[in-house]
This record gives sequence, C-alpha cells and structure tokens, in this order.
Amino acid sequence: MLKKGLKPRRLFFTPKKNLATCSPALDPPPSSAPTTEHHNKLCFTLTDRLIRRGVLSLGQQVVRRMIKQSPSVSDAILAVEFAAARGLELDSCGYGVLMRKLVGSGEHRFAEAVYRDFVIARGIIPDSETLNCMVICYCNLGKLEEAMAHFDRLFEVDSFPCKPACNAMLRELCARERVLEAFDYFVRINDVGILMGLWCFNRLIDGLCDKGHLDEAFYMFDTMRERTGLPATIHLYKTLFYGLCRQERVEEAELLVGEMESEGHFIDKMMYTSLIHGYCRGKKMRTAMRVFLRMLKMGCDPDTYTYNTLIHGFVKLGLFDKGWILHNQMSELGLQPNVVTYHIMIRRYCEEGKVDCALTLLNNMSSFNLTPSVHSYTVLITALYKENRLVEVEELYKKMLDSGVVPDHVLFFTLMQKQPKGHELHLALKILQAIAKNGCNLDLCLLSTSATHSPTQDVEQEIECLLGEIVRRNFALADVAFGIFISALCAAGKTDAALLFMDKMVSLGCRPLLSTYNSLIKCLFQERLVEDAKSLIDLMQENGIVPDLATYLIMVHEHCNHGDLASAFGLLDQMNERGLKPSVAIYDSIIGCLSRRKRILEAENVFKMMLEAGVDPDAIIYVTMISGYSKNRRAIEARQLFDKMIEHGFQPSSHSYTAVISGLVKENMIDKGCSYLSDMLKDGFVPNTVLYTSLINQFLRKGELEFAFRLVDLMDRNQIECDMITCIALVSGVSRNITPVRRRWYHVKSGSARVREILLHLLHQSFVIPRENYLSFPRGSPHKIKYFALNLMQKIKGSSFMPNLYLYNGIISGFCRANMIQDAYNHFELMQTEGVCPNQVTFTILINGHTRFGEIDHAIGLFNKMNADGLAPDGITYNALIKGLCKAGRLLDALSVSHTMHKRGLFPNKSSYEKLLKCLCAGHLGVHAFKIFEEMLSHDYVPCWYNCNWLLCILCEEHRWHEAHIVLDVMLKQRKYPDELTKRLLVEACNKKIFMIEENIWV
Repeated sequence: MLKKGLKPRRLFFTPKKNLATCSPALDPPPSSAPTTEHHNKLCFTLTDRLIRRGVLSLGQQVVRRMIKQSPSVSDAILAVEFAAARGLELDSCGYGVLMRKLVGSGEHRFAEAVYRDFVIARGIIPDSETLNCMVICYCNLGKLEEAMAHFDRLFEVDSFPCKPACNAMLRELCARERVLEAFDYFVRINDVGILMGLWCFNRLIDGLCDKGHLDEAFYMFDTMRERTGLPATIHLYKTLFYGLCRQERVEEAELLVGEMESEGHFIDKMMYTSLIHGYCRGKKMRTAMRVFLRMLKMGCDPDTYTYNTLIHGFVKLGLFDKGWILHNQMSELGLQPNVVTYHIMIRRYCEEGKVDCALTLLNNMSSFNLTPSVHSYTVLITALYKENRLVEVEELYKKMLDSGVVPDHVLFFTLMQKQPKGHELHLALKILQAIAKNGCNLDLCLLSTSATHSPTQDVEQEIECLLGEIVRRNFALADVAFGIFISALCAAGKTDAALLFMDKMVSLGCRPLLSTYNSLIKCLFQERLVEDAKSLIDLMQENGIVPDLATYLIMVHEHCNHGDLASAFGLLDQMNERGLKPSVAIYDSIIGCLSRRKRILEAENVFKMMLEAGVDPDAIIYVTMISGYSKNRRAIEARQLFDKMIEHGFQPSSHSYTAVISGLVKENMIDKGCSYLSDMLKDGFVPNTVLYTSLINQFLRKGELEFAFRLVDLMDRNQIECDMITCIALVSGVSRNITPVRRRWYHVKSGSARVREILLHLLHQSFVIPRENYLSFPRGSPHKIKYFALNLMQKIKGSSFMPNLYLYNGIISGFCRANMIQDAYNHFELMQTEGVCPNQVTFTILINGHTRFGEIDHAIGLFNKMNADGLAPDGITYNALIKGLCKAGRLLDALSVSHTMHKRGLFPNKSSYEKLLKCLCAGHLGVHAFKIFEEMLSHDYVPCWYNCNWLLCILCEEHRWHEAHIVLDVMLKQRKYPDELTKRLLVEACNKKIFMIEENIWV
C-alpha cells in the first residue's frame, strides 16, 4: 500500500516492536465489515486531498479521528503510516490519541518506544492525554519513578490526572508498600475533586495501619465517609481498631468500638480481648475488668486467651490472689487452664523471687495432664541460677529432658551466660544432642561420632554431623539447631565459621532466626566491623525479617561501648521513625555511657525523655542513674533518686545501696553514708566485695591510705575475698600516693574520725574495733610508704589475677612515681612476654614518668613508638606530651602537638592550655598567647588569674588595646583584678585616652 523504503515509515518503526504482530494489519483486515473498509478509503482520500490543498491542520484532525475510531492497533498504525508517507507529522494531540490507543490495547513497551523516539526525541511537548497515558504505561512497566515524574508534570501544566492514571499510580505505590507517598498523592487527587473507588480507600487504609501511620489512615477513613456517603465496612473498622491497639492507643480503640456498635456491628471475642490486653499493658486493671464485664454482659463468651491476658495483668502487678480467682473462674466455666496460664504464673513467681512457689506450680501441672513448656523451664533455670542453686539447675534440666521437652535457643542463651568462657561449643553440642533425641527420635549411640567421642575430638565436626541428622529427620527444628550452633560460634569468637554456616543453612532452605542474626550482628560490632554488620541488617530486612528491640539494643550497646554516642542517638531516632518504642535497656546503655563520660546533665535529660515516652523504669536503670550521679559528684541527687525508686515500689538492692553510699562518702557526707549502710544491713544485705572495693577506692583517692588499709584489713577479717577490681583499686591508689608531692594526708577532725569509726563498726557489725593498724601501715615517712607500696606490688604480682593489663598499668605507674623507671620498663617487657599487650594508658604512664623527670626525648620516642604500633593516642596522651614539652621549654613542639590534636578532633585540657599560655607569655609572644586565650574561652575554660594578668600586661606593653580590653573584661566578670604594675599601665593608657575604663572599676 505504501511505497517501499519511505523514510517516515522506517523512522516510525524504529521502536523495539515485534513487527510480525502488526504486519498483517498493513492490508485491510479480512474480518472488517465492508462499511469500515469503505469508511477508511474515504478518510484516506479526504486526508490526501487536504494535504495537497495544504490544509495540514484539517488533515491532522482527520488522522486523529481515524486513529481514535480504528478497531485495532494495526489499523491505527496504518493511519499513522499513511500520513507519514505523505509528509504529514502527528501533532501533540495526535500522539496523545495514538498513545491512548496503544496503552488501552496493552501495548505498553511499544507505547514507551513511540513516546521516546517520536515525542521526546522530536521535542514535542506532550499534552495532558499523552502524560496520562504515560503514567499508566510506566506503572504497568514497573517504572515507578518515571510514572511519578509524569504525574507531577500534569499538575505543573495546570491539568489534572484522569482517574485511570490515578488508579495506576496508587496501585503501584501500594504494591511497593510506599504507602505514605501513596497517601500524599491521594490528598492531591482528592483536593482536585477526583473521587477514587472504594478499593483505593480499603487498600490505603490497610497499608497505612500496617505501617503504623494511623493519623493518615483516619484521614482516609473520614474522607471516604464524607465523599461517598457510604457506611464503613467491618473490615475497615477492624483494621483501624487493631492499628490503634498495636500503638497502645487503647482509649481511642474503645471509642471506635462504641462507634462500631452504634452502626450495628458486632464486637467479637478477639476485639474485646485486644482491648483488655491493651489496658493490662498500661497497668489499668480496673478498666480492663470493666471491658471484661461488658464482654460478658453482651453475651460474648471469653476464651482461655482472654483469661490468660487478665491473669498476666494482675500477676504482673504482684496481685497473685486476683490471678488465682480468675484461674478458678476459668475452671468453673469449663475452660481448662493451659500451659500458657501456668507459664504466666511461674514466670511472675520467679520475677518476685518466689522460686519455690514456681517449682511447686510446675510440679502440679502434671496432675492436669499438662507438660510444662521449654519457656517455663527456662525462666525457672534463670531464677535458680540467680539464687546460686546450681544442683537444682542440673536436676530441673534433666527432668525437662526426661519429660520429652525439646530445648530451644532461648534456653541455650540462658545456660551459655553461666558457662565459663571457652565452653560455648560443648554446651551447643549438649543442647543439640537433646534436640536430636527429643525432637527427632534419634538414637545418639547410632551416630559414629558419638560412639567414638573423646576429649580430643573435634566438637565442630560432631555438631555438623548432628545438624545433618536433624535436617534429615525433622526439618522444622533445623532453624533452631543451626541458630544455636551459629550463636555458639559467635560467642567463641569464630565469626568466619559462623558466617560460613549461615550461608550453609540458607543453601539448605532453612530460614535463620532473628536471634541468629542478632548474634552475628553483635559479633561483627564487637570486632569493629560496623559496615559488615549494617550489610547483614540490610540482608535480614530483604529476607522479610525486621530488626526488633533486641537488635537495636545490641547496636546501641556496642556503639556506647565504643563511645559512639552520635550513632546511638541516631538509632533512637530511627526507632521513633519506625514507631518502635525503645526499651528501658536501650535507654540504660545510653545513660550509662553518658555518665561514664561525665555528661551527667545529658544522662539526666535522657532519663526524663524515657519517662515522657511512657517507658517505665526498672531497678537496673535506677541503679545506673544513681551510680552516674554518685560518680559525677551529685550525691544529693543520687539520694533523692534512691528514695524515689523506693516510692515507686522497687526494693533497693546491694548495687543501689553501694552506689549511693559510695557517692556520699566521695562528697565527705560519711554520716549520711552510714545511715544508708545501716538501712542496707536492716534489709538483710551483707557488705560484699563490691561495697568494700568502692569504699577503699574512695579513701585512697582522698589520700587517706591508713584508713583505706584498715578497711582492707576488716575485709580480710570478715572473710570477704578480694577480686581483681579490688587489687586494681589498691595498686592504683597506692601508686597515686607513692610520692610526697602527690600525697594528701588528711588530719581528720575528731567529729570526722568518730564518723569513720561508726562506718567501721557497721561494716564489722561489732561494738569493738581495735584502733591499731594491723597492716602496720607506715605513717609520715615517704621512704617507708614507698617501700610499703613496692611490697604491695610484689604481693599483687604473685596473685592469681596476674597477668592483667590493668594491674600491670598500676604497677608500672607505681614504679614511675617512685623514680624507678628501669623497673617500670622491666615490667613493660614482662607484660608483653606474658601475652598482655600494652594499651594507650600504658604508654601514657611511661610518657608521664619521663616528663616528670625532664626526659622529654624519651617521652617523644615512646609517643612515636605508640603510633608505630597502631595505638592511636588519646586526649590524655596528647596532654601529657604537651605538658612535658612546655616543661622542657620546647614551645614550638608543644604547639605542633596541639595542632595535631585539632586535626584529630581532640583539644587540650585546661591544664595543658594553661601551660601553653604561660610559656607564650614567658616568651612575650602576645599575639599567639591571645589566640590560645581565645581558644580556651571557646572551650569554656577561663585562664587562671596569674596567666590572665601576665597576658594583660604584655598586651598593654605591646599597645594591643582591643585585645587587652577583652582580657580585662573576662577578668572582671570572674571578679579578678590586675596587679599594681598592670593596673598602672591601664591607668596611663586611660589618661592618654587610648583605653577606656569605667570609674571605680577596681572597687
């Protein structure tokens, strides 16, 4: 029909289109009616005439009508080729009609090619019809970003999308779970008056509720009822109801239930139980019982789950009597309490410390033909471990296995926490053997590896054999079995092997548990492989497993351990964005880290933020916060929080007592500390190693060595064993006081002495405490103290706690302070021979030792060796070197070290700044000294009076009046005044009217 080889036709078919499907249509379709064929001929003839007459616009209109009315895509293409062969190009409206025909016929790829090669490539501005068609086209091709761009363009050209384009866009966004973006588009669509179908409201409300965006879901709900005038379905009501319950917005959920009932909907058992569960979680048991009674009144019979929910709520508050009333009521109604019912009671008894009651309840379950679950055994074993009833743990574990109960990964974690380091794989083997026996009916004697088991046998190989049998016999247990082994490998530090078995379990078709991912994530974080951990989290999410509170706790805890608080706070924000409420343990990690870094005000703010977020504090976080207050010299706040903890129903523990007593002693409020110690004894707590160590450490820090060693002697008399922390405190404390310069002897007043005797009496719980010093601690003689300290270090060296990095650091510090630097180096070499690697603290101690005796070159050599060994110096190391360089008069080197600190994000401390400022003033370098002065102010450090006055004098001598005015203002704000010489210079400058000072400024 068309001349062969015409350029327009060849260009038109450039898009990737299977021409075989269209070639038959180049001839008139045999099935077409004669009238259609005749009509087409007339249209072609008319178009030809219009083109010859030059009326191209009318010709384009005829072609558009032909495309629009063509019965098939082939006929539409025929019309376009006819026009192209005669040099008549389609305009934007013509392409719009063509795109509509192609998209409507499902030719989406062909439509995309035509749009790309003939509309975009030729610079034709698409009209609204074309844009609408391309939105639908791109959505069907899965090219959502392109579809969104064209949808937005419709609004930009002051046009509106058609309803099919809106449907396509919203469907595709919902399919990709991008419900918030879908909601934004819906709002724009609704604002221009387009009414979407009910499917849209249902789909979006479901998606928004599922993602926790309830406010947006309710907007959709209200819009639907307003625009359509139709009543909401029971499905939509339930979707919104359960969404509210998941977010603990129980009051709103109950209001929605009232609305449902007013519209004639029936509230089922599950909805009533969800309301009860929500109120129980919020400790609103009266309201929960009100809902329960309404449930009964409405003729809705509760089930076992409903009763279990109420029982859990009551026993969680310690109201066991009410829990038992509900238990008996269940039996009266013919509802048999199940394993979950008893587990709730057992767990709460264990949490209350009533382990014997829990054991009795477990034993009574058999009379009701109930076998306790592994979860009940796990909480009981945990409670027995807490009370150090190890024999009963073994008996209970044996009873569990004899009952045919299959152990799980939670029990494995519980047992592993109490196992010595290095026994993780043996424990995993023990648990997996129990799983194989009770869960797979496997006779372990038939396994060749088990038959030849010996102490030297490769445990990993035996476990691998067991895993193979578990996969073959009971595939449902494979996930747990592999998870236990991988977690054991992680705990043993075998990360590569753990990752290898993770790949193996996935290749076998197993699905890793969340706890398995968590073990690997923790292991990677501990090895500082943060990026690998993040990649694993991404992989976990791709596999449909969402990080839970345990995952976030691991990440936050490890970030805090490494001092990366910014990342920890970033994870808090991420949880809030996901609608996940951080647990109290997560807040505890952050508060503990802030307290250790002396950022107690921020820790206090995080604690308040936790309370405002509705997270209930537990006993552990109270102890963390009390300890933080005490360590940061906020003893009064520690006391107040301790008392508040008791008001909120938490019984004080030995840890909380130790924290508050230590803080009071630190602030010389020993009488108040004695009061709390007395209360501690009344509560049945016996002073332990932790309390003694804390008190010894405080008195050593005060320089009261004699009293500190009276406590050590009392500790020995009371047969309380020293632990490693005690030894570290002793060595460090004595080392700090080994030289006369550093010793701070307290001449204790009679009143203070009496309070100290009271403290000893309470600790000894005796009325007579001999006053003599049993350790014959030397008094007043530096040489004797030095000899005593060296003997103590020799005694510590022979203890079972050596070799230990912290003890070695204390010993090396002692030798450095005793001016026995060679002995310090001997121990520096010895620790490495014994496999203990020195850390930044070790090098800093030696650097301090050299700088103290003016050996700055040796200190610099150590600093360079430290860097060469891959140990990055910290702020304390830099400050030690700066002070040493200043002391040696090497000011330029000190400034260079300060500059290096800045590049690494560190800054000198106040003492180092003072040394630098003093050296610069001594060299009459006023400009540089003033820069250091300004830098100190930027870090909230105010230089001492001596340096301020010296700098002010130099600036006056150099006639730097602007800088001098700044220094003087700082001094006056601190109520510090220049000396007579500097004052005279300032007065002379005032008389010459080159410096202005207010009258009576010195008064």
